[in-house]
Amino acid sequence: MDIGIGLPATIPGVDGETLLEWARRAERHGFSTLGTIDRLVYPNYDPLIALTAAAAVTERIRLTTAILIAPLRPNAVALAKQLATIHHLSGGRLVVGAAPGGREDDYEVSGIDIHTRGRAFDRQLDEMKRVWAGEEKGYAGPVGPNVDQPPQLLIGGRADASFRRAAEYGAGWIMGGGDPAQFAASVEKVEAAWSAAGRQDTPRKSSLTYFSLGSDADKNAQWYLGDYYGWLGEEITAGMAQAAARDAETVAQRVTLFEEAGCDELILFPCSSDPEQVDLLAQALPVSARP
Repeated sequence: MDIGIGLPATIPGVDGETLLEWARRAERHGFSTLGTIDRLVYPNYDPLIALTAAAAVTERIRLTTAILIAPLRPNAVALAKQLATIHHLSGGRLVVGAAPGGREDDYEVSGIDIHTRGRAFDRQLDEMKRVWAGEEKGYAGPVGPNVDQPPQLLIGGRADASFRRAAEYGAGWIMGGGDPAQFAASVEKVEAAWSAAGRQDTPRKSSLTYFSLGSDADKNAQWYLGDYYGWLGEEITAGMAQAAARDAETVAQRVTLFEEAGCDELILFPCSSDPEQVDLLAQALPVSARP
């Protein structure tokens, strides 16, 4: 199983140099990818711009949107061009995890009907795939930049439609949160969707989870997860903070359980923007999982 690490792009107070140092350390430690999560109504960096910045100071590590709330960017051709640009600039390192999302405030400020986001997402996925395949759109021809291999596309979400979309448009599926048991149950649905679609390839299955290490592990988990997910209510965010991997033993156990559940790549997202968290996570990984 590959082990990736999230960029601290959504943690309030993070600055550009911290983000870049985080990316450099992640590559030095051999993590498989740098991940971003997406939100509009929050003091976070835009995920695509954050990944572009990380691409400029790294050479090997993949760049993953885990996930991008695609319907908030309704011009599918423009979005496909932005994603292809990152993919091309980075030397083919972009992995696009995408889903419709579900936060009402993000849709309200965008002037987009949240109730039609699923249908809009289907149209986007179809359009982006055609753009990346080089379909001609006008006098100048295809929308570029041209890429030999388009970004790998993973679909997020746990509704039945998510698994159908993954099999229809994607290379696999990504879970945006949950425990290894929930992941294992969803893997069965992914594989069933693949079979129903007549796919002969094997779906890539990924997930994210949270970690918070060091002397302030508890405080950082409670503060950040309570703030970022505050719209879900205090009881739920308290449970999320408690579930975050807050010591090396829990990190190792979490990694093992996700691997046993059939996960191909686990991306661990931080609760602090201190680049030392990258070092602490690398040290906490079980020897068998270290890059």
